[in-house]
Amino acid sequence: KTLDCDQLLSSTLSDADATELARVLKALADPVRLKLVNVIATSGEACACDFPVLVDKTQATVSHHLTKLVQAGILEREQRGKWAWFRVNVDHLAEICAVIC
Repeated sequence: KTLDCDQLLSSTLSDADATELARVLKALADPVRLKLVNVIATSGEACACDFPVLVDKTQATVSHHLTKLVQAGILEREQRGKWAWFRVNVDHLAEICAVIC
């Protein structure tokens, strides 16, 4: 399920929408994930191969965090050969910001 931001902005938050928004915000509520989103947002896109050094975590840990961010709709993933490349889902992130701002 994704957030229906038009509905969220025009009415009181339903229990289901509040649960979904909390799930997305929970995905962001981690220092490593915030750093990954920041790195990707500032560079436009980034290869998973670069993240372990940038965040000082193992590839397995980085993959776990990236998976959570993709599942929450915050990042988009594209496979290019051996490596996955990531970019911020700008529209979804803007919708989240609009709901909470």
